[in-house]
Amino acid sequence: MRVDVNGVGLHVQVSGEGPAVLLVHGYPDTHACWRHQVAALNAAGYRTIAPDLRGVGASDKPAGLENYELDRYVGDLLAVLGHLGIDRAHLVGHDWGSALAQILAMTAPERVAGLTCLSVGHPAALAAAGLPQREKSWYMLLFQFVGIAERWLSQNDFRNLREMLAEHPDPGEVVERMRDPRALTAALAIYRTGVRPETLIAPPLDLPPIQAPTLGVWSTRDRFLTEEAMTGTAAHVTGPWHYERLEDVGHWMQLEAPDRVNALLLAHLADSGR
Repeated sequence: MRVDVNGVGLHVQVSGEGPAVLLVHGYPDTHACWRHQVAALNAAGYRTIAPDLRGVGASDKPAGLENYELDRYVGDLLAVLGHLGIDRAHLVGHDWGSALAQILAMTAPERVAGLTCLSVGHPAALAAAGLPQREKSWYMLLFQFVGIAERWLSQNDFRNLREMLAEHPDPGEVVERMRDPRALTAALAIYRTGVRPETLIAPPLDLPPIQAPTLGVWSTRDRFLTEEAMTGTAAHVTGPWHYERLEDVGHWMQLEAPDRVNALLLAHLADSGR
């Protein structure tokens, strides 16, 4: 379905009946990355809401970086819940979706029944993870260079993007979407607003604590995130915190190991209350 919020039209997949679970994808995915979780959650009696973020997939792609500040994405998520008449939801995020879900949980705790963070932990934990994490995050600085990053990713039939997505289950689908120059630039916008170069030397972030029951999941073959960047999240959660480590699984855990992720997710949802 299409939902018009905050001046943009978003494609949102809504299915199932029961307590609401908002599924928030990251880069370079769409709502389709949650297909295994949607099926399991619907079967278990949950209603799932899985949007394509602004600038991604079938959602609108407005021009201008000002349209991709992090508060715009979070505002969209809240507006989608409001449009559907949902006062409170469980949040599940992967990659950038995890960061956005955490910001929503910090700023609108009354709307959040529980939080699940896949791969990406708290922003302050990411910043405090040291040189090993900075080495894994090298591409974030490259992505700041408008035009240059697009050329680097797309040259030689997207060879560099394909190499970055070597462990992604659907690299061909991603590349086909990114052949549209608007889609390629819009997908990078969240890096250009969310991790500007000055964040490398900025003082520690002063953010409200996460009050919701929170599950953090990291996988041992993640090429982009260190374990410390996830486990450090515990210091920023005042609600119940639970951490799980998935052995021999890559960054896109919800696609690569759906049964294991679904089992953790359903157990956490049950613990968080319906």
